[in-house]
Amino acid sequence: MSAVEKPDKLTVGHLGEAAAAAYYEKQGYCVVGQNLRFSHRELDLVVENDASLVFVEVKTRKQTIGEISPFGRPARAVGREKQRNTVLAAEAYLRVHPTTKQPRIDVVEVYISYRGNTPVVEDVVCIRNAFGKR
Repeated sequence: MSAVEKPDKLTVGHLGEAAAAAYYEKQGYCVVGQNLRFSHRELDLVVENDASLVFVEVKTRKQTIGEISPFGRPARAVGREKQRNTVLAAEAYLRVHPTTKQPRIDVVEVYISYRGNTPVVEDVVCIRNAFGKR
């Protein structure tokens, strides 16, 4: 990578997923799957603890938490179609891996900045049961 290049979207996405995995591990969860595909649908992360099985959609942005962005918070990028695909992928996962644990879907926002050309995780925000009733 030259001095003026920034990491590509895939690299930043992997950094966000690693930060989300580390967040859950600190909360006592174990990572049981990452970047799992079911047809054309994907689960970024699947984690579990004694009681819960969590399907995680990770959104990583170069933005400071609280900063006003023309695109809103990273979680706003999870529109109806993405929600639908995530639910369908979670259902497919559960067909292959039945469980008695309580399933839920979280959205994790990962905020990064750059120090030179190096992306650095600034904050991780978890929205639990993101698609649940409000």
